[in-house]
Amino acid sequence: MASIQTLSDADRRTIARWAAACAERVIPLFDGDARAVADVADALARTRAYAAGQGSAAEEIKKRLVAVKAAKSATTPAGAAAARAVGQASAVAHMGAHALGAAGYAVKAVSLANPSSPDAVTAEIRWQLSRLTDVDRSILRQLPPLGSDTSGPLGPGLLAGGIVGQAIREIQAQVGSTPA
Repeated sequence: MASIQTLSDADRRTIARWAAACAERVIPLFDGDARAVADVADALARTRAYAAGQGSAAEEIKKRLVAVKAAKSATTPAGAAAARAVGQASAVAHMGAHALGAAGYAVKAVSLANPSSPDAVTAEIRWQLSRLTDVDRSILRQLPPLGSDTSGPLGPGLLAGGIVGQAIREIQAQVGSTPA
């Protein structure tokens, strides 16, 4: 049985557009070596192509960890978080819940790049929410609340803690998540 966090292919393609926008906004913070920069840019381009109806989920699943691996070459924590935001966005083809991971890691990147400006986090979440269409919100409402379902990225793992988890919880509160 598929996880509730997977979503339909059509919904994953729709929400991949928003995930890519969240990740793209923090790309300038990524500062890895030339190969890693190219890998992150390619992952973002593939996510945008997937959102536009090109490629298949199977093709993207094979490549979903490329940007995550590229994060290891980042020279700053903010850069690593930015690459992870792209990695989460590229994983939307695999499981729709990764869209919230892209948003959460983008917030983390902004937080790390602006340690003396807590308003930067609020502004980033506000920006992300402003980019959601009514259809996007409807799709995100299909996902279980963070930490309530263990069959995907919204379980009690990496996305649930710290600033990433706080951001995802705020986004879910604003769009109105469906109880598990």
